[in-house]
Amino acid sequence: QLQLVESGGGLVQPGGSLRLSCVASGFTLESYAIGWFRQAPGKEREGVSCISGRSGVTYYADSVKGRFTISRDNVKNTVYLQMDSLKPEDTAVYSCAARLGPCTIVGGRPVAYTMNYWGKGTPVTVSS
Repeated sequence: QLQLVESGGGLVQPGGSLRLSCVASGFTLESYAIGWFRQAPGKEREGVSCISGRSGVTYYADSVKGRFTISRDNVKNTVYLQMDSLKPEDTAVYSCAARLGPCTIVGGRPVAYTMNYWGKGTPVTVSS
């Protein structure tokens, strides 16, 4: 059974850092695009970052470019999202999702409806 499980969320002060993990089971991440999405209370879900299957090409939303870094460890079958210089507006539930092949990007963001498999999410709160 294909499954994605996120971890690493929590409470952090503005300017702080967190590293989110997305562990896959039931399939090999290397061939899949993995995207990170977030949804803040009362707002629509938005794409944050994506790493394409095979090529490993990465994409970032403008709002997180230079602050977030997506990476993949094929041995651990895990994708990470390193989040630095966090801001209160980064507060949201972060979810990872997978689709076979490359990322689908519109306006610099991964597109949620093209992803086939989803984790349940991990909450991130940036507050002093």
